[in-house]
Amino acid sequence: MRLPYYVVDAFAARAFEGNPAAVVPLEASLPDAVMQAMAAEHNLSETAFVMREGAGWHLRWFTSAVEVEMCGHATLATAFVLAEVLGHPGPFAFRTLSGELRVAREDKRYVLDFPASPPVRAVPPPGLAAALGGAEPLEVWKARDWLALFPDAAAVRALRPDHALIAALPDGGLTPEGAPLPAPGLARVIATAPGEPGFDIASRYFAIKAGTAEDPVTGTAHTQLVPFWAARLERKTLVCRQVSPRGGTLWCAMNGARVSMAGTAALYARGEVLLPL
Repeated sequence: MRLPYYVVDAFAARAFEGNPAAVVPLEASLPDAVMQAMAAEHNLSETAFVMREGAGWHLRWFTSAVEVEMCGHATLATAFVLAEVLGHPGPFAFRTLSGELRVAREDKRYVLDFPASPPVRAVPPPGLAAALGGAEPLEVWKARDWLALFPDAAAVRALRPDHALIAALPDGGLTPEGAPLPAPGLARVIATAPGEPGFDIASRYFAIKAGTAEDPVTGTAHTQLVPFWAARLERKTLVCRQVSPRGGTLWCAMNGARVSMAGTAALYARGEVLLPL
């Protein structure tokens, strides 16, 4: 079986920045085990599998280790391939494990509409500072992921995380009042701070529990970051920079209970998967 295969750098102005995702358009569904094996073979932070479904699309995402319930950059990459390679005009409605997710094009940017996940103040989980290379956060918050606040972007850039210790962090925890926090999945770690000139916020994202030590640019992290910073800065629109070694920019906004995240993308590669079925 021959399947088309594309690699797109998402939240990127050009190749070699942003977050690379593989996109595999399907005409018929594949077994879960095959999609997981393909994602492991691609060895990118995510492989997206998309298939036409009525007036919309069915979209699934796999890391090299697990299927994930939400992925921003691979959704952007999928919309980019559908629009700019395969000629579908959009806007796009994707049926996913997180419900319907929509993507519309505005000039050169693709705008993702995702549910917001506002974090709440949390007691730091045991071992968090050690997992972040000995760096003690100013505050710790929790939505799906742990959110560690630092004084400035330089402190976030300087983090040298111990990914084995990050993998050992608990998924749940407590509020300062002792109430249990929800644990809706494998908790990753977001490090964040006020942004450098030209950007409102800075962040990095450590996701070894999902199979990626550091994710270069992460839409799902911003479903948590945007409500946190929008409330803190008392503004609805934010220009966000993920300060991973590759780096990427997201133009974000709070829209009630949802977050919009806009970015550009670049096609890096196209080819065929020769599937031994």
